[in-house]
Amino acid sequence: QVQLVESGGGLVQAGGSLRLSCAASGRTFSNYYMGWFRQAPGKEREAVARISGSGGWKLYADSVKGRFTISRDNAKNTVYLQMNSLNPEDTAVYYCAASQGPGTSAFKYWGQGTQVTVSS
Repeated sequence: QVQLVESGGGLVQAGGSLRLSCAASGRTFSNYYMGWFRQAPGKEREAVARISGSGGWKLYADSVKGRFTISRDNAKNTVYLQMNSLNPEDTAVYYCAASQGPGTSAFKYWGQGTQVTVSS
């Protein structure tokens, strides 16, 4: 079983940047697809970005394309989300998740979440 812990959230002004990290404690981290999801109050959970085990495949939500970058370092068992040009609509709790496949419904291992707040 993989265990995930997010960090790097906080308060940032519109136009600023944050880098989220997700550390995995489980074995065979490189076998897992990893994803970043977010949920804002009153909204459905949204898949922000996904990455394959090797890092060779990435998929982004339309709302973050060109602004966010997902990456991973398998030697460190860590996945990252670089967030640039943040706006207040990005405010949400961001969750790291792991899956055996790329589909959103297949992400069944979750971190505790980290709050990202973007002020105008």
